Amino acid sequence: MTRQRLLIALRSIPIGWVSLGLMVFLLEHPLLHFAGPFIGAQWIATATLGLDCAVMAATGWVVGRLARPCSMLGALVFAATLTVWDMSFMVGINVPWLLRLVVHALSGDSSYLSSLVSTAASQVLLFGCLLGGGMLSRAPVKPVSIRGDG
Repeated sequence: MTRQRLLIALRSIPIGWVSLGLMVFLLEHPLLHFAGPFIGAQWIATATLGLDCAVMAATGWVVGRLARPCSMLGALVFAATLTVWDMSFMVGINVPWLLRLVVHALSGDSSYLSSLVSTAASQVLLFGCLLGGGMLSRAPVKPVSIRGDG
Protein backbone atom coordinates (compact mmCIF):
# COMPACT_ATOMS: atom_id res chain seq x y z
CA MET A 1 0.00 0.00 0.00
CA THR A 2 1.48 3.31 -0.96
CA ARG A 3 1.80 6.17 1.48
CA GLN A 4 -1.00 8.10 -0.24
CA ARG A 5 -3.45 5.19 0.02
CA LEU A 6 -2.56 4.64 3.65
CA LEU A 7 -3.18 8.30 4.40
CA ILE A 8 -6.51 8.17 2.58
CA ALA A 9 -7.53 5.06 4.52
CA LEU A 10 -6.59 6.54 7.88
CA ARG A 11 -8.20 9.90 7.07
CA SER A 12 -11.48 8.27 6.07
CA ILE A 13 -12.07 6.90 9.58
CA PRO A 14 -12.48 10.23 11.45
CA ILE A 15 -14.23 11.79 8.45
CA GLY A 16 -16.76 8.97 8.46
CA TRP A 17 -17.37 9.06 12.19
CA VAL A 18 -17.83 12.83 12.26
CA SER A 19 -20.15 12.89 9.26
CA LEU A 20 -22.17 9.93 10.57
CA GLY A 21 -22.52 11.49 14.01
CA LEU A 22 -23.56 14.87 12.63
CA MET A 23 -26.15 13.39 10.29
CA VAL A 24 -27.60 11.06 12.91
CA PHE A 25 -27.81 13.47 15.82
CA LEU A 26 -28.61 16.67 13.91
CA LEU A 27 -30.91 15.27 11.20
CA GLU A 28 -32.17 11.74 11.70
CA HIS A 29 -33.04 11.66 15.42
CA PRO A 30 -34.78 15.08 15.45
CA LEU A 31 -36.70 14.16 12.29
CA LEU A 32 -37.87 10.87 13.83
CA HIS A 33 -38.78 12.64 17.07
CA PHE A 34 -40.84 15.19 15.14
CA ALA A 35 -42.45 12.76 12.68
CA GLY A 36 -43.09 9.93 15.15
CA PRO A 37 -46.57 11.05 16.26
CA PHE A 38 -47.66 11.56 12.65
CA ILE A 39 -46.52 8.23 11.21
CA GLY A 40 -47.69 6.08 14.11
CA ALA A 41 -46.02 3.45 16.22
CA GLN A 42 -46.39 0.69 13.63
CA TRP A 43 -44.21 2.58 11.12
CA ILE A 44 -41.40 3.78 13.42
CA ALA A 45 -39.14 0.78 12.72
CA THR A 46 -39.62 1.13 8.97
CA ALA A 47 -38.99 4.87 9.05
CA THR A 48 -35.92 4.35 11.21
CA LEU A 49 -34.48 1.79 8.79
CA GLY A 50 -35.22 4.04 5.82
CA LEU A 51 -33.55 7.04 7.44
CA ASP A 52 -30.64 4.86 8.54
CA CYS A 53 -30.17 3.82 4.91
CA ALA A 54 -30.23 7.45 3.79
CA VAL A 55 -27.72 8.44 6.48
CA MET A 56 -25.42 5.55 5.58
CA ALA A 57 -25.55 6.42 1.88
CA ALA A 58 -24.81 10.07 2.63
CA THR A 59 -21.95 9.10 4.94
CA GLY A 60 -20.51 6.81 2.26
CA TRP A 61 -20.75 9.64 -0.24
CA VAL A 62 -18.94 12.09 2.08
CA VAL A 63 -16.22 9.57 2.91
CA GLY A 64 -15.76 8.60 -0.73
CA ARG A 65 -15.79 12.20 -1.90
CA LEU A 66 -13.04 13.18 0.54
CA ALA A 67 -11.05 10.00 -0.13
CA ARG A 68 -10.56 10.55 -3.85
CA PRO A 69 -9.01 9.03 -5.96
CA CYS A 70 -9.53 5.90 -3.81
CA SER A 71 -13.15 6.49 -2.79
CA MET A 72 -14.06 2.84 -2.37
CA LEU A 73 -10.98 2.22 -0.22
CA GLY A 74 -12.10 4.98 2.13
CA ALA A 75 -15.66 3.65 2.28
CA LEU A 76 -14.48 0.08 2.93
CA VAL A 77 -12.07 1.13 5.68
CA PHE A 78 -14.79 3.15 7.38
CA ALA A 79 -17.25 0.25 7.01
CA ALA A 80 -14.75 -2.04 8.71
CA THR A 81 -14.67 0.25 11.76
CA LEU A 82 -18.45 -0.05 12.10
CA THR A 83 -18.25 -3.82 12.57
CA VAL A 84 -16.38 -3.75 15.88
CA TRP A 85 -18.95 -2.21 18.24
CA ASP A 86 -22.69 -2.14 18.78
CA MET A 87 -23.73 0.92 16.78
CA SER A 88 -27.47 0.64 17.48
CA PHE A 89 -27.51 3.93 19.41
CA MET A 90 -26.67 5.70 16.12
CA VAL A 91 -27.76 3.45 13.26
CA GLY A 92 -29.08 -0.09 13.14
CA ILE A 93 -25.66 -1.72 12.75
CA ASN A 94 -24.79 -4.39 15.30
CA VAL A 95 -22.40 -6.96 13.84
CA PRO A 96 -21.43 -8.49 17.24
CA TRP A 97 -25.13 -9.28 17.84
CA LEU A 98 -25.37 -10.80 14.37
CA LEU A 99 -22.41 -13.06 15.15
CA ARG A 100 -24.06 -14.15 18.41
CA LEU A 101 -27.25 -14.97 16.51
CA VAL A 102 -25.24 -17.07 14.06
CA VAL A 103 -23.63 -19.00 16.92
CA HIS A 104 -27.00 -19.66 18.58
CA ALA A 105 -28.67 -20.64 15.31
CA LEU A 106 -25.84 -23.01 14.39
CA SER A 107 -25.90 -24.61 17.85
CA GLY A 108 -29.27 -26.11 17.00
CA ASP A 109 -31.70 -23.60 18.51
CA SER A 110 -34.13 -22.89 15.67
CA SER A 111 -35.92 -20.11 17.56
CA TYR A 112 -33.07 -17.76 16.61
CA LEU A 113 -33.43 -18.38 12.87
CA SER A 114 -36.06 -15.75 12.03
CA SER A 115 -34.22 -13.11 14.04
CA LEU A 116 -30.98 -14.08 12.30
CA VAL A 117 -32.52 -13.66 8.85
CA SER A 118 -34.06 -10.27 9.55
CA THR A 119 -30.94 -8.96 11.32
CA ALA A 120 -28.65 -10.17 8.53
CA ALA A 121 -30.89 -8.59 5.90
CA SER A 122 -30.89 -5.22 7.64
CA GLN A 123 -27.10 -5.33 8.14
CA VAL A 124 -26.54 -6.14 4.46
CA LEU A 125 -28.90 -3.34 3.46
CA LEU A 126 -27.16 -0.76 5.67
CA PHE A 127 -23.65 -1.71 4.59
CA GLY A 128 -24.84 -1.79 0.97
CA CYS A 129 -26.15 1.77 1.33
CA LEU A 130 -22.81 2.87 2.75
CA LEU A 131 -20.86 1.31 -0.10
CA GLY A 132 -23.40 2.56 -2.63
CA GLY A 133 -22.85 6.09 -1.38
CA GLY A 134 -19.11 5.54 -1.72
CA MET A 135 -19.58 4.39 -5.30
CA LEU A 136 -21.68 7.45 -6.12
CA SER A 137 -18.86 9.71 -4.97
CA ARG A 138 -16.32 8.42 -7.48
CA ALA A 139 -14.92 10.82 -10.03
CA PRO A 140 -16.90 10.92 -13.27
CA VAL A 141 -15.49 8.93 -16.15
CA LYS A 142 -14.82 10.78 -19.38
CA PRO A 143 -17.30 9.47 -21.95
CA VAL A 144 -16.03 7.66 -25.00
CA SER A 145 -16.30 9.72 -28.16
CA ILE A 146 -16.38 8.56 -31.74
CA ARG A 147 -15.00 11.92 -32.84
CA GLY A 148 -11.31 12.53 -32.91
CA ASP A 149 -9.64 15.07 -30.63
CA GLY A 150 -9.21 17.94 -32.93
